[in-house]
Amino acid sequence: MKVIADTSVWSLALRRNTPSEDPSVARLRSLLQQGEDVILVGVVLQEVLQGIRAAEVFERIKDYLDAFPLVTLQRDDHIAAAKLQNLCMANGVQVSTTDAQIAAACLQYDCALLTNDKDFEHISRFCPLQLL
Repeated sequence: MKVIADTSVWSLALRRNTPSEDPSVARLRSLLQQGEDVILVGVVLQEVLQGIRAAEVFERIKDYLDAFPLVTLQRDDHIAAAKLQNLCMANGVQVSTTDAQIAAACLQYDCALLTNDKDFEHISRFCPLQLL
């Protein structure tokens, strides 16, 4: 199984002192231990790193995340994200640009999404987004 972990999960998993006991973190840990393909999307990488102020911590987390394959969105991916965002908005659901990009990446690259962000539940009503 290929999985994209959302910023919400990485943020909890990479907390300074102790990782969260949130079920999404336990699921991420389990996926990694089972050797599942956990993939990063560029915008998730950016969101995780931009919240780190200390240079040494930034470098440590960056180095850790270097081990995960990175999906770089292409033109068609951005178009798919725009279409998905338009579809959701036409049905009364507000979707951020970032969330639309993450959802589109999951759909385009046949990945499940590991998240604890409830916004993706709304998005999944209008597309075959598989949530973990």
